[in-house]
Amino acid sequence: MTSTQTRSPGPPGGGAPAAYRRVRETTEALVTADPDAATVQVEHCPGWTVRDLVAHLVEVCARVHDRVTGLPPAPAPGPRAGLPELLARWAELSGPVEEFLAGPASMDRGILVMDAFTHELDLRRALGAAPPEDHPALPVAIHVLVTGLTASLAGHGLPALAVRSGHGLLVAGTGEPAATVSGHWYDVYLSLAGRRTEAQIRSLRWSEDPRRWLPAFTWGPFRVPEAVAVDGTPGSAALDGVR
Repeated sequence: MTSTQTRSPGPPGGGAPAAYRRVRETTEALVTADPDAATVQVEHCPGWTVRDLVAHLVEVCARVHDRVTGLPPAPAPGPRAGLPELLARWAELSGPVEEFLAGPASMDRGILVMDAFTHELDLRRALGAAPPEDHPALPVAIHVLVTGLTASLAGHGLPALAVRSGHGLLVAGTGEPAATVSGHWYDVYLSLAGRRTEAQIRSLRWSEDPRRWLPAFTWGPFRVPEAVAVDGTPGSAALDGVR
């Protein structure tokens, strides 16, 4: 992603397999470093523990694996499967999935990477690990989110919005942007992914009053939460000095 203004019709290609592999390897490193990780609650996924989050990632990987290989579904880990079994299963399934991700850029490939990376961020927050300074999944994932915001803007009859972070500037919507929202990539990303409250989204830097655009931040699977605890990680909307 460059610093130039770019429309985002879909995710860029090239790095999706490495991005997905990085998420899997990082997830394994994070959860194995904490012997009590499995039962930790995941704030950004209400009702989920870390074990539930990893099980979700394995389930999604299994569905893609079965679709791209055409093989009969293998027995899934049971509801009592622990993190070691889940992580081993994820590693077993990932080869054909990474081969699929190496194909031409497409929204279904991009969504797979975006979902995995977003949950890595959820996991980092749950376990008190800082967000990454850079990550190969970020260019793919943020393109998917901006594409989703583009559809939401159209559905609400709203003008285009320029979205700027340290990783460049993308334009959501059609036509000339009527406003720019900017901030640390972490704040911008979580705002697009339904993990920032309305007040936190307002606290980003806006060139215009953000009121008219706020409804568009609820789209697809993402809902602007009513309340999220103050995030003490670098780039948090609560840390105005880190911009």
